[in-house]
Amino acid sequence: MKVLAFGATNSRQSINKQLAKYAASLTGSTQIELIDLNDYEMAIYSIDKENENGIPEKAKNFIRKIADADVVIVSFAEYNGVYTSAFKNVYDWASRVEHKIFQSKPAVFLSTSPGGAGAKSVLNFAVESAKYMGADLKASLSVANFYNVFDEKNSRINDPAINAQLKHAISTLNLF
Repeated sequence: MKVLAFGATNSRQSINKQLAKYAASLTGSTQIELIDLNDYEMAIYSIDKENENGIPEKAKNFIRKIADADVVIVSFAEYNGVYTSAFKNVYDWASRVEHKIFQSKPAVFLSTSPGGAGAKSVLNFAVESAKYMGADLKASLSVANFYNVFDEKNSRINDPAINAQLKHAISTLNLF
C-alpha cells in the first residue's frame, strides 16, 4: 500500500508535518511518501490567472501524487480557525484539475497545536468538507498540547492514550 502524508501548511518546522509523518509510520507500509506543500507553491488562485496562464504543473503534480496513493493522511495546521493559506491555495488550484482532489481515497484527517484545543476548529471544518474534497474519510483525530505529548527526539507520541487513539485511527485505513 502506498501512503501519501502531508502537513497542510508551508511551515518548514511544522508540528503537523511531524504528526503526519509519525501517523504514516504507524501504517506499517514500506511505501510512504511525505510531501511538502512548499513544493507546490503557486500564485494565489484566480480565474483571471487560470484564463491567462492555464493550470500550473504544480497543481497537476499534486493531483498525480494523490492519484498514485492508496491512502492519504493529512494533518491540518490551523490559522485563525481555518485552513492555512498554503493549503487553501493548493486546494483551489488542484480542484481545477480534479474537482474532488482526494479522488475517493481512504483518508485520515489529523490536527495538532501547542495549545489545549488541538486545532479542532480546522479539523472540524476539514471533516465537514471531506465529502466536497472527495475524501473517503475513515477517521479524524485532534492532538492537543503537541509539545507535551510528542517526543521530538524520537519522533513519536509518548502519551499512551493518544498513541492508542492515533493507532486506532490509522487502523481504519484497512491497510492489511
